[in-house]
Amino acid sequence: MSLDDCAEALREHDPDRFGICLLAPAEARPRLLTLYALNLELARAPLASTEPLIAEMRLQWWIERLEDIGAGKVQSHELLTPLAEAWGPRAAGFPVLAEARRRDAAREPLDGPEAVAAYVRDTAVPLARFAAEAMGWEAAGGFAPPDPRGVFGKRRKPDVAEVVDAQAEGVGLAHWLAALPALQGLGLGLWDASPEVLAGIAGKARAKLAEARAQRRFVPRRLAPVLFAGAGVRAALRAAPRGIEALAGAAPSEFRRRLALGAFALTHRWWI
Repeated sequence: MSLDDCAEALREHDPDRFGICLLAPAEARPRLLTLYALNLELARAPLASTEPLIAEMRLQWWIERLEDIGAGKVQSHELLTPLAEAWGPRAAGFPVLAEARRRDAAREPLDGPEAVAAYVRDTAVPLARFAAEAMGWEAAGGFAPPDPRGVFGKRRKPDVAEVVDAQAEGVGLAHWLAALPALQGLGLGLWDASPEVLAGIAGKARAKLAEARAQRRFVPRRLAPVLFAGAGVRAALRAAPRGIEALAGAAPSEFRRRLALGAFALTHRWWI
C-alpha cells in the first residue's frame, strides 16, 4: 500500500479523514495518511471474524508488527512499509490504538453512556494526539502533562492537549452515535439503545465539544485540520434523542460533506 493507496482507502471508507489529509501541509501528509490508514485497518481487524479468538489474533499481529517497527526491524508490507518510513521509531506508540480495539473482538455491546465515553477516550483520543504530532505539534513542545495550578496559584491557561482531547472525545461520541445503527447489527452497540440513553451520550458529546470550543484560542492554527469535526456531527447529535431510527437517516450527503470541508478550508473554524 503506497501513500496513494492509503489515500484511496480513506477516500472510500473514511472520507472525513481523507479530507483532513488534503488540507494538511504537504510535509504532514505521509504521517497523516499512514496513521489514518492504520486506524482504518485496526478498526476492521476485529470484525474480520465472528470468532473472538481469531479476531483477537488479528489484532495481536498488528501489535507485534508495530512493535517491530519501533525496534527498527524492516517491514515488507503494503501499509507497514510506508508507515515505518513516515513515523520511524515513533510507531512504537501505536499499539495503544490496537489495544483499544480488543473489546471489539468479543462482540459485546456497551452498557450505557459512561461505557461509550470510556471506549471513545481509548480509541479516538490517542488517534487525535498522534494526528496532532503529524501536524508538527511534537516539534513545538508536544503534549506535556498539564500543571494544575499556574504561578502563585493563579488559574493556568489550558494545555493544548486538553483541548485536543476534549474535541476528540466530543467528535468521537458523535461519530459513534452516527455509526450505531450498523454497530447494533454487529453486536458492538448498546444493550439498551433507548432514546433516553442515546440522549445521554449526545449530552456528553455536546459537553466535550463546548469545552473544546471555549478554549479554542489556545490551539495553534496548524492543528485545525485534525480537530475538524466533519459534516455529520450536528445531525447525529440532533437525531440521537429521537432514537436509533432517526440516527439511521441522519448521515450527511456527499454534497454536505464537500460543503463542510470547503467552508472549513476557508475559515479554519474547527469548533462547533
